[in-house]
Amino acid sequence: MLTIHLADEVRRAWDAAPLVEGAVAVEGTRIAAVGTPAELRERFPGARERRWPGVLGPARVHEGPLPAAPSPRERVHAVLKLGAAAVLAPCLDTPELRAAALRNDVAVLPAARPAALEPGGRADLAVFDADGACLATVCVGRLVHRRR
Repeated sequence: MLTIHLADEVRRAWDAAPLVEGAVAVEGTRIAAVGTPAELRERFPGARERRWPGVLGPARVHEGPLPAAPSPRERVHAVLKLGAAAVLAPCLDTPELRAAALRNDVAVLPAARPAALEPGGRADLAVFDADGACLATVCVGRLVHRRR
């Protein structure tokens, strides 16, 4: 199903200029397009819409050890709650932790890389409020964290 994520501000990369009142179209696991709400509504009529307050951009790469938690699944979920949908391979120091990351479709990278919203790329998005708190994380097109 195609979803258009709308936000007060969209950033293709966290160091890029913001697109005020922007939108990102996600089809399945991939980004279909980035633009204004009007452009994406015209291009994808009938798409489901999800409105987010704050700033929407690419999900982050978690570069350090995963947060402590009782189980590998909870450690991976703690990363998702921070707005990250990728971790560095050296930080997955047990087979159980690596399996939990892969089960949750978290990207496992050999090294850090800049995150960006690009058509055709993985639909890994994060939404942050004005204080920098993560409001939502989308990992390969699936909403995996939402702060209430």
